[in-house]
Amino acid sequence: MKPNIETLANELMEAETTKVAIAPFTERYSEMTVTDAYNVQLQVVKVKKAAGKTIIGKKVGLTSKAMQTMLNVNEPDYGHLLDDMEVADGGVVKVSEMVAPRIEAEIGFILDRDLSGPDVTFLDVLMATKYIVPTLEIIDSRIADWKIKLIDTVADNGSSAKVVVSGQKTPIDNIDLRDLSMILSKNGEQLATGAGAAALGHPAYAIAWLANKLSEFGISLKAGEIILPGALSGAVAVQAGDHIEARFGSIGSVSVSFQ
Repeated sequence: MKPNIETLANELMEAETTKVAIAPFTERYSEMTVTDAYNVQLQVVKVKKAAGKTIIGKKVGLTSKAMQTMLNVNEPDYGHLLDDMEVADGGVVKVSEMVAPRIEAEIGFILDRDLSGPDVTFLDVLMATKYIVPTLEIIDSRIADWKIKLIDTVADNGSSAKVVVSGQKTPIDNIDLRDLSMILSKNGEQLATGAGAAALGHPAYAIAWLANKLSEFGISLKAGEIILPGALSGAVAVQAGDHIEARFGSIGSVSVSFQ
């Protein structure tokens, strides 16, 4: 059975509001396609924009081979970042506002000019980048128990919930983003490490993919937006009382607490 795009979008928004997760779409709609899933996401964004929210950026997910293998996919996915998702560096997030939150560390890119596909290259991304910033993405699944396949997470805005952006801004000149290190700690205990190469070999490749993928839907990456190119390590589950910090070598750090 083919899904009704508006109906599924309403289901996701209701789950986000009530914090009651829903059954996976892939278990209910055998004919649902990835394009259908993106159209569900875009419908949610359309409704939220009509309610006064604004887009502040976009995110790439599933950039690691491990995650692609787990979900049996061969390309990343994307989601939108809205103004009500942004959290200040060192801020506090209420776990009760989400269903089952996890957190990832990423190298955020702030663009100096628009990027429009379908022919955006790695070098185009580097030339369009104003600076990079340490970021944390808080992911969440409105799909019950994280039982997601690609279609489920795409419809659910790439499983994105919040983004924590550092105030430390660094030009990309003379920085090897492939080797830029990341250490993720929870409550002072080191949990994960990574490097920029985790995101499709280089974060700029992930952003080029995003710009080209978005062109299929008539969407561009905009100057001033923050673009998240993918996690540098696996996601870490969080609960009330946790303090998370990610340190990114020479470009600084970013942190958030949960209550």
